[in-house]
Amino acid sequence: MFKEKYTIIGVMSGTSLDGVDLAHIVFTVKNNKWDFQILESETVSYSIDWLNKLKIAVDFSEVALEKLNQDYTQHLASIILSFIEKYDIKNLDAVCSHGHTILHQPQNEFTLQIGNLPEIASVINQTVVCDFRVQDVQLGGQGAPLVPIGDRILFSEYDYCMNLGGFSNVSFEKNKERIAFDISPVNTVFNFYASQLGFDYDDKGSISRTGICNKDLLNELNTLDFYQKKHPKSLGFEFVKETVLPIIEKYSIPIEDKLHTFTEHVALQIALALPNKNGNLFITGGGAYNDFLIERIHHHLPKIKLIIPSAKILEFKEALIFALLGILKLRGEINVLSSVTGAKTDHSSGMIYSPK
Repeated sequence: MFKEKYTIIGVMSGTSLDGVDLAHIVFTVKNNKWDFQILESETVSYSIDWLNKLKIAVDFSEVALEKLNQDYTQHLASIILSFIEKYDIKNLDAVCSHGHTILHQPQNEFTLQIGNLPEIASVINQTVVCDFRVQDVQLGGQGAPLVPIGDRILFSEYDYCMNLGGFSNVSFEKNKERIAFDISPVNTVFNFYASQLGFDYDDKGSISRTGICNKDLLNELNTLDFYQKKHPKSLGFEFVKETVLPIIEKYSIPIEDKLHTFTEHVALQIALALPNKNGNLFITGGGAYNDFLIERIHHHLPKIKLIIPSAKILEFKEALIFALLGILKLRGEINVLSSVTGAKTDHSSGMIYSPK
């Protein structure tokens, strides 16, 4: 499908469980230069029931996961249909959807994103491109991060592109190769502790700001094996549940101190992850609204200019880039870089489903 203009809906659900991000985007490509315009966009929050199911699904049996996948595919389809009808969107080339990650175990050659079953195309009566991670894992890759090829194509003017979502990840050019990797958990941990205080999240980092940094906890977190590993490397919620939270829970300190200490940990790991401490850093994801975290990143990287874009790009960048990955798949072009994931080769990943 080689054209100069594509009308796409990008769909993303992240590990921080903020909801389903949907963005109606028009892409144009001329002489291999891509431009985009985000038209309508919104985040559809999860109901309490869905939130609870997705939080504990990492422990589900295989049979329970199959049922969850069926139910979630129907739920996601209904969200997409409502979005199309609400904004009277016509002449779509495709809906490009990430689904929602439940299990991510590349070391076991396994990753599961629910909501990517073939029937989604028939329910919404649109071509659907989805399930972008599985093929990369089968090729020996981490299956993540996948956004960096979009950083290269759409945001090449920045030295570093960073997303602060459920996890932090960064991408940049090095010796004409795109390098990218997950750095640390972010909102997966922040939201866990904010919920214990009755909040969905720590608004602007106002709770963590009131806490005190616990040096012993900070040192223990900073010595985790993951931070010593070379890229490519990626994180899943299993790492938070099995490794990070048990460490934090050993410390009988106020939640405000736990949040403050983890904020310092995130900022420090970000600073350590960047090979060059100069240039500019383009920041997106919900964590960009955490003023205290941004201040601590700036503290550890005083010579780097931090750039936070408009709300549409900040909040919907992942939906935007998965839309681009879908177009590249439709065109039969590379959409996953082996330099990023560690796969055997660059490849064009994802499944294409047509309505029956």
